[in-house]
Amino acid sequence: MTDLRGKTALVTGSVQGIGLAIAEALAGAGARIAVHGLAGDAQIHEVCEHLRKLGAPQAEFFNGDLRHPDRIAELMEAVEAWGGADILVNNAGIQHIAPLARMPREAWEAILAVNLSAAFHTMQSALPGMAERGYGRVINIASVHGLVASTEKAPYVAAKFGLVGLSRVAALEYATAGSSASGGVTVNCICPGWTETAIIAPQIEARAKAHGDDRDAGIADLLAEKQPTLRMSDPAEIGALALWLCAPVAHNITGTSIPVDGGWTAQ
Repeated sequence: MTDLRGKTALVTGSVQGIGLAIAEALAGAGARIAVHGLAGDAQIHEVCEHLRKLGAPQAEFFNGDLRHPDRIAELMEAVEAWGGADILVNNAGIQHIAPLARMPREAWEAILAVNLSAAFHTMQSALPGMAERGYGRVINIASVHGLVASTEKAPYVAAKFGLVGLSRVAALEYATAGSSASGGVTVNCICPGWTETAIIAPQIEARAKAHGDDRDAGIADLLAEKQPTLRMSDPAEIGALALWLCAPVAHNITGTSIPVDGGWTAQ
C-alpha cells in the first residue's frame, strides 16, 4: 500500500463527492489533509473528524474562494505555513448547462475561474516547493470533457480542455525534479465520466422527468448515451486511482490524462 505518512495533501472541494473520496484515500495512507470547500461549521467539523478517524494525523479546514486570485494566495500561504503541500489535488469545480448562445456571461467567468484559473494559481504556488523537496504530486480532476466535448457545456468543456493542457505544460517543466528514489514531481489529470456526485444531479433530474420522474430510468438513459459499460463510477474509485498516483512507483507517470469513463472516450 502507498505510505503517505509525513506528507501533506491539499484537496480542494474536499467536503463532499470526489474530493472527499480522494481525501479519504489519502488519509487512510497516513497523509495530513488540508480540507477545503463550501460547507458550514458542522459539516467541516464532521469531515475533519472523519478523516482523522481514517488515519490522517491531522485534518484541518482552510478557507479560500477559488473565484478570486487574492483569496487563493491567502489559502496557499496558510497551507505553506502549515508545512506546505506535498500533494495538491485540484478537484473543486462548478457547472452550468445552457446553449452557447444563452450561456450567461457570469457563468462563463465563474466556471473558468474555479475550474481552470484556480488550478494555475495553486500549482504556481505549490510546485516550486515540491521541486525543492524532490517529491510532489499534482492531480487535477478534469473530466471526459477535457478530452471530448458535449453540447450545452461550453465553459465547462473549455475549462477542462484548458486544465489538461495546463497540466501537460507543468509536467514538462518539472519532469527532472527529484528522482525515482525520492518519487519525483508529477502532474496528471484524472478524467471521470459519469460519477455519482452532486454536480450531475441536475442532469439526472432532467432525464428522470422525461421518464415520469423515474430516477433509475433517467440514469440509464444518461449512461446509454455516452458510457458503454452502462455503469456509474463511485467516487471511491477515483480516490483509489489518485492514491496510486501518489506512490513513488508512479514517478514516471506524468503529463497524462487518465479516463475513468467506462469506454466513453474510446468511441
